[in-house]
Amino acid sequence: MNKSRVAIYCRLSEEDRNKQSETDDSNSIQNQKSMLLQYSLEQGWEVYNIYSDDDYTGSDRRRPEFNKLLNDAKDHKFDIVLCKTQSRFTRELELVEKYIHGLFPIWGIRFISIVDNADTANKGNKKSRQINGLVNEWYLEDMSENIKSVLTDRRKNGHHIGAFALYGYKKDPDIKGHLIIDEEAAQVVREVFTLFSQGYGKTAIARILNDRGIPNPTEYKRLHGLRWRTPQGKNSTLWKYYAISDMLVNEIYIGNMVQGKYGSVSYKTKQNKPRPKSEWYIVEGTHEPIIDRELWDKVQALIAQKAKPFTVGTIGLFAKKARCMNCGYVMRSNKQSDGRRYLGCSSRHVSKDACIGSFISVPKLEQAVITEINKLSAAYLDKDELEQSVTFNSDVRGKQKALKEEIAAYQSKIAEYTKGIRELYLDKVKGILSEQDYLDLSKDFSTQKERLEKLVIDTQKQLDVIERKIQAGDNKRQLIEQYTNLEHLNREIVEKLIDYILVGKKDPVTKEVPIEIHWNF
Repeated sequence: MNKSRVAIYCRLSEEDRNKQSETDDSNSIQNQKSMLLQYSLEQGWEVYNIYSDDDYTGSDRRRPEFNKLLNDAKDHKFDIVLCKTQSRFTRELELVEKYIHGLFPIWGIRFISIVDNADTANKGNKKSRQINGLVNEWYLEDMSENIKSVLTDRRKNGHHIGAFALYGYKKDPDIKGHLIIDEEAAQVVREVFTLFSQGYGKTAIARILNDRGIPNPTEYKRLHGLRWRTPQGKNSTLWKYYAISDMLVNEIYIGNMVQGKYGSVSYKTKQNKPRPKSEWYIVEGTHEPIIDRELWDKVQALIAQKAKPFTVGTIGLFAKKARCMNCGYVMRSNKQSDGRRYLGCSSRHVSKDACIGSFISVPKLEQAVITEINKLSAAYLDKDELEQSVTFNSDVRGKQKALKEEIAAYQSKIAEYTKGIRELYLDKVKGILSEQDYLDLSKDFSTQKERLEKLVIDTQKQLDVIERKIQAGDNKRQLIEQYTNLEHLNREIVEKLIDYILVGKKDPVTKEVPIEIHWNF
């Protein structure tokens, strides 16, 4: 008889970490592994793999090992998931229902947590697993609200609570939440404001700093061993237009603490969204200014004068779609003396060695796109056998299967919640549950049941869309057919057809500009 294969999952939360060094597993992780390995040995199971996430909360869905475990579970690489407690796997009731009570049974996976005696093979302790899920969910929400309350209070009092000090400042080692001037970087900040007040443009200032070899804020922090974060998708060490632009309007440079520009979407995710300025926390005079008020006012007046009025509804034909083939940055539009609009690499102006300088006229790029659409038409629309030779993207079929599994899991959970509510009532009648416990638990069960019913409706809508696409066949033909014989493009067409376009530098011999179009289909 084959041994059962077990996947061990360990997690250390931030509040109980006890590291020996930055690269070692914590004592807590080591203890979890030891306990779970011993338990597996006693049960005669074969350990398939140990998945370990250190310094992650139980509400973080982006845990790398956690997601690796879920993918391996879906592929049935093991038979059992073993944890110290259910909360080590997740503190979210939604994930308890989705995986422990939903997809794991569908995938043939048994879930066991030792300390709280959770075992999906034991139908008798399902209620306790659900109650554990509710308690963990409440814990998460309460902890989030407590942390949010503390941080809001500190923001209102002008304490700096960010992980990174703004360029030009550093965290005061003696006073928590206080900023002090980093004189080396502050000199650059003063120069930027001064140059702008003297009439230099933002791109020109970036070029001056780059030509002198002054590292940009991210690179400066890295070189000085300070905490730093690379902007997503960008790893350049050069100053850019947007860095100068952001600096010139940041009130922190005049001694005001400005925080809360972004707020979290939910305690269940680390995603943030912009907040209106009326909701920012601005406290004046919290630290020493780098820029004096006279220079600040002069710069703000110049920015106001140079600001161009924005006409609602107007946007460049290839805005944020055209990228430099060499450095990957979005190309900026400008108008030349001949009256035509051109797209140029935004890096080529900030430093002489920054980029090769991709450049193309908008009409030329427009014609190139139209030509490619016509080529696609010839390749796909003139073949009678197209309908028989269509092959679907595997992601579409995979999505269909995943959605069906989700609906099945949700419907299974709805039936269980319905049954659970009845059982809770019987427990109340028997005196096992108090009236208040019954009301609390039945209310939560009803809420979860309603949430799942809504999820079934929403997921079914997604499934209907996918199945309509599959029934209709590959939409490549329909999409191309809709835009044949075009003379000009508009923004709607560009948005629908094009993901992004890579533009290279003109060949000095052939005079051709390399263009690589990435379609949305």
